[in-house]
Amino acid sequence: MTSAEVETATEPEVRTARPALAILALAVGGFTIGTTEFMTMGVLPEIADGVDVSVPTAGHIISAYALGVVVGVPILAFFGARLPRRAMLVGLMGAYGAFNLISAVAPDFRVLTAARFLDGLPHGAFFGVASLVAASLVTPARRGRAVASVMLGLSVANVVGVPLATWLGQQAGWRATYLLAAVLALVTAAGVLAAVPSVPGDSGTSGRKEAREFFGSLQVWLTMAAGAIGFGGMFAVYSYIAKTVTVVGDLERGTVPLFVLALGLGMVVGTPLAGELAAWSVYRSLLLSSGFGALVLIAYFLAAPGGWWLLPVAFLVTATGSVLVVNLQLRLMDVAGDAVTLGAAMNHAALNVANALGAWLGGLVIAAGYGYRAPAVLGAGLSVLGLLILLWSAAAHRKAQTAPVS
Repeated sequence: MTSAEVETATEPEVRTARPALAILALAVGGFTIGTTEFMTMGVLPEIADGVDVSVPTAGHIISAYALGVVVGVPILAFFGARLPRRAMLVGLMGAYGAFNLISAVAPDFRVLTAARFLDGLPHGAFFGVASLVAASLVTPARRGRAVASVMLGLSVANVVGVPLATWLGQQAGWRATYLLAAVLALVTAAGVLAAVPSVPGDSGTSGRKEAREFFGSLQVWLTMAAGAIGFGGMFAVYSYIAKTVTVVGDLERGTVPLFVLALGLGMVVGTPLAGELAAWSVYRSLLLSSGFGALVLIAYFLAAPGGWWLLPVAFLVTATGSVLVVNLQLRLMDVAGDAVTLGAAMNHAALNVANALGAWLGGLVIAAGYGYRAPAVLGAGLSVLGLLILLWSAAAHRKAQTAPVS
């Protein structure tokens, strides 16, 4: 271990004859959530027209979903620490499907905003519990790859699910995208029930005990802050990709799914790369992805008026962001100590603070008249702030002279 590495906290190993199939079922859940979360960005102009608001105002439903994730994670993790893992996963995905149905039939912007908030509630808890289950199905040496495999479902969603949903929303209306999400949620629940083994909750803990240990750690707060701020840059540009392509890049509306596809391909490449980099050093991988991410967002600002030149840069934005996401997940699981349920889930709360922050701040600079590429400069600044917080984390660790941190 280096001086920046910590002990790894994992769940007891669970034996199953089909660990790959079980992890695949969990990855399908990642695909469902990834499709649902990111498809809104691709059809945001259609949603704005459908509920009679401006595009920056419609962007608030992205923030509402993200805030739902932030609220849902601690509540569900608090009450679910001792619940059987498989049953919790099925219940979370059932609720996810129901709230997508409500979104599909929402009569106005207010109801849609409320429905998106509710749909965000199960998001982080599902990913957190799924990460714990995946890690328990393999040997400790393969833990990073197992967690990355679950997250890979989210990445594949951005290559297949999100472009398909964007196209569907353009052809059949934005409501059809949320109906698709509800169907995917049903498929996920069935897959988890069929393939994931029965995994008990942690009978030796409680939500109150986990909360005390988790939220009492400075390293936990710094790790979450690095994600909540540093990852906001990606969402600042992703949230407004449709208008950046058509207004700034002067390309046809039909090209938007191709740019969404490029963003998705970046995630597919970045996620397994993150798993490999985690074996080298989780902490150094975080520093690398934060610093390089800021440079890529500046390149995004410069390339946007060039139309098709933006395509490879969009790929790099999410490839870099995916390295950050997976390694933040692993680091938070490590620094959480025995609070494994909260540690696995709260990363997604932090990342969705980034989602809300990036979409909101991006909308502000657009509404202020700086244009649709201005959020990229804002995002670069957020990445730099995230990098500084990670450096603070390392300095705090050295000062405290605790066990090595990864």
